[in-house]
Amino acid sequence: MQDYVEKFKTYLIAEKSASEHTVESYLNDLHQFSLFLKETGHACNSKGTVDIQQIDRLAVRSYMVHLHSQGLTGTTMSRKLSSLSSFFKFLRREGYLQNNVVKSIPAPKKANYLPSFLSVDDIFRLLALPDTKTYIGVRDCAILEMFYSTGMRISELVTLQTDFIDLEGRRVRVLGKGKKERWLPMGEKAIFALNTYLSRRSILIQKKKPDPLPSAVFLNTQGNGLTARGVRKIVGKYLDQLASGRHSPHSIRHSFATHLLEGGADLRTIQEMLGHSSLSTTQKYTHLTVDRLMETYDQAHPRAQHSGVNSRKP
Repeated sequence: MQDYVEKFKTYLIAEKSASEHTVESYLNDLHQFSLFLKETGHACNSKGTVDIQQIDRLAVRSYMVHLHSQGLTGTTMSRKLSSLSSFFKFLRREGYLQNNVVKSIPAPKKANYLPSFLSVDDIFRLLALPDTKTYIGVRDCAILEMFYSTGMRISELVTLQTDFIDLEGRRVRVLGKGKKERWLPMGEKAIFALNTYLSRRSILIQKKKPDPLPSAVFLNTQGNGLTARGVRKIVGKYLDQLASGRHSPHSIRHSFATHLLEGGADLRTIQEMLGHSSLSTTQKYTHLTVDRLMETYDQAHPRAQHSGVNSRKP
């Protein structure tokens, strides 16, 4: 099976232009599935290795039951099933298999997931954390400001090239999923932070003299472009310093969308800036603002207390 996984990896990188994080996610899911098959004996030949020709619906359904027994959420299970489906779709397209056995297996029911986001106060605290006396601090400040100002994905930030930035026009061009391009506006704070960083970046390049000269905007201390994993580690370090609950780097993107919606932006505009292909994906943020509205109402309105129907007389 490993040989086919390697072929699939090449396909993801060369034809689908998948990000490093996406490829890693697919490979991890397939590795876990392969381990399950070996441990249970499903679809294994006499040598104990997995034979893709022997993988059937029973093997995949047994794997899903196994995931459920481990307490995985419906969302996580659906993602892993989607990884398997993409893999088997590739195998069928290339003629290695006649059927995609995963296609007929229904996805687990997903919970009504609402993305986590930070309050405006927490965002401001986050943006003030980097030590701007150092190259790393100036760079990290620019990264955080860019995330909150534009709502771009991590994969979009690490693929930013210097010629993608239009400082005079206060905008930046990003390459989204499927290499779809879109222009995003930048706020004054982000422009200032980016300008400051670019000056430090030039000094770093003159000092380190990397060969070839990097085109990526955000560089490590050796003058090489940051990876998606590196950016997650950087952002996670600052998020861990906040005492407002557990958040991921993606929470900044959610905060960007939620704060725009709360400020009066319409869903179509937010959809365009986030690069969502479907408006339904963007609509999840309306639930966040409604929940916030109800919470504020319950706390502030004198007739909204829940101490009992007859607790107050008219």
